[in-house]
Amino acid sequence: MMQIVFLDTKTVGDVPNLRLLEKFGPVAYYETTRPEQVVERIRDADMVITNKVVLDRATIEQASHLKLICIAATGTNNVDKAAAENRGIPVKNVMDYSTQSVAQGTFAILFQLLVDIPYFDRYVKGGSYSRNDIFTHFGRGFREIADKRFGIMGLGTIGRQVAKIAEAFGAEVVYYSTSGQNTQQPYPRLELDEFLRTCDIVSIHAPLNEKTANLINYERLSLMKPSALLINVGRGGIVNEADLTQALDEQLIAGAGIDVFEKEPISAQNPLLQVKNPDRLVLTPHVTWASVETRTRLMEKIAQHIEEFLNVWTEGTTSLNAER
Repeated sequence: MMQIVFLDTKTVGDVPNLRLLEKFGPVAYYETTRPEQVVERIRDADMVITNKVVLDRATIEQASHLKLICIAATGTNNVDKAAAENRGIPVKNVMDYSTQSVAQGTFAILFQLLVDIPYFDRYVKGGSYSRNDIFTHFGRGFREIADKRFGIMGLGTIGRQVAKIAEAFGAEVVYYSTSGQNTQQPYPRLELDEFLRTCDIVSIHAPLNEKTANLINYERLSLMKPSALLINVGRGGIVNEADLTQALDEQLIAGAGIDVFEKEPISAQNPLLQVKNPDRLVLTPHVTWASVETRTRLMEKIAQHIEEFLNVWTEGTTSLNAER
């Protein structure tokens, strides 16, 4: 039986299939793991699961029994893959598990910016509607998605799902490729300046890399329409947070919705928390990915990686014993 260690179960929450892994062997669950606790916790582990806990070269080299590393996420920058490869340890991440959740979350944020249902809800529950002299209340007014230019930055799996939903609402979808390589798509591809100048809604679904870091800064925010909305559910660091705060305060754009931040959890000193008109800004705690279905699917895919590894491991052990 393999000894499995999950270093940060709190990052996947209370999912119904968390204990799915126990069919492969005994599992040690830790809600969180501090850097100084990692070596001791994985010392005797055959398999380690981590979402954000760092496994560096020194840590991997001290885990003498380690045979497999599973990352409970898509990003792999928290694991020294070269050190793992040097030891012959596969590193398996999880792909394409949160598409529906992130797409849904994108529009949840957009609807908050466009319609602000909580405002109307408060208007009714607070008694103002009962004192109104007509049947409706226009409040701050809101706009439709239909006939707007909906720009997607990063037209990967999630971006394409967002595009389909935007089309269903009657929007004109265009995109900007941050890599410059994504050309075979059924939507017009624009260069960045035209993309920002002409889009009514800009939705970011790109990875953070040398091409996208600080891409949306004050200069580029200044290109956008005063009526435009910006949404970032991609990666923190793509949007310069101080510049976005300034752009909102100066009313260079109409509003923004941010789910990802340069530092997570968000710093108490983050300038976005000091924006002058908070109604123009929606902030969510890196949560659009995290539907119950997504987190359940994540555990299923981790279990698949373990099962596939064990099948190969068993075959290799059987062959080795036969040769002896």
